[in-house]
Amino acid sequence: MPLTNFIPTIWSARLLQALQKSLVYGQENIINRDYEGLIRNAGDTVKINTVGDVTIGDYTKNTNMSDPETLTDSTRTLQITQSKYFNFQVDDIDAAQQNPKVMSQAMQNAAYALRNAADKYIASLYVDALNKIGDDTTPVQPAKTDAYEYLVDLSVKLDEANVPEEGRFVIVPPWYEGLMLKDDRFVKAGNLPSDTRLLNGQIGRAAGFNVLKSNNVPKVTGANENFKIIAGHNIAWSYAEQINQVEAYRPEKRFADALKGLHLYGAKVVRPEALAVLSAKRPA
Repeated sequence: MPLTNFIPTIWSARLLQALQKSLVYGQENIINRDYEGLIRNAGDTVKINTVGDVTIGDYTKNTNMSDPETLTDSTRTLQITQSKYFNFQVDDIDAAQQNPKVMSQAMQNAAYALRNAADKYIASLYVDALNKIGDDTTPVQPAKTDAYEYLVDLSVKLDEANVPEEGRFVIVPPWYEGLMLKDDRFVKAGNLPSDTRLLNGQIGRAAGFNVLKSNNVPKVTGANENFKIIAGHNIAWSYAEQINQVEAYRPEKRFADALKGLHLYGAKVVRPEALAVLSAKRPA
């Protein structure tokens, strides 16, 4: 039975919408998408220029100023480096028995799998953060008495780097949330007003952060297994994605409908000083 009602643009938009709803690291309040339009319209690479600081001098009446300084600049490149695809089929017998539920559920599963891959990729960029507490050799081991305080320490790191206070986030694994829930400082301060629009995965506020929870918090395995808890502001990094193509087809050797799609994306840390990472070892 052919997919006579298949419209590529509708299916593509549906899949992309599901990705945006499910992402934790990839949502706009966590990572900006300032250059996504440029990539979609013009290619798979954007050169991002930054201008250095301007020197301030003292002005003396009736005295010439110094010659204008030449500003320094640097260029960073945001590239679409990741290509992920799905390709599945639904046998005509299954389709006849359950249509359209089989194809609809398969599309949801494909969206979730792509979301998970993109989420993990963005989280892996913690290696470019400038501010660090602990490392792979000497990770901290928080307890219920000081898990909240380590968030304060991350906040101080960002304060010292002049990172805007409004919109800061921190993403913790479930076990870290469990520690904070045993601390009255988080329990009392973490509740949000009922009219506050929550971010995906948001569990509250603490130490000036929107606190989010994710099972995709990066984990380094080995003798000193530790989790990389990322804190920062969305000005720190940029993400771009597109569903490049979705096609329905009939496999030549099967009585089945098949669907395949391609998800292209890339991310870049453009302000490493606006990210901080806590290397934390899970309590025994």
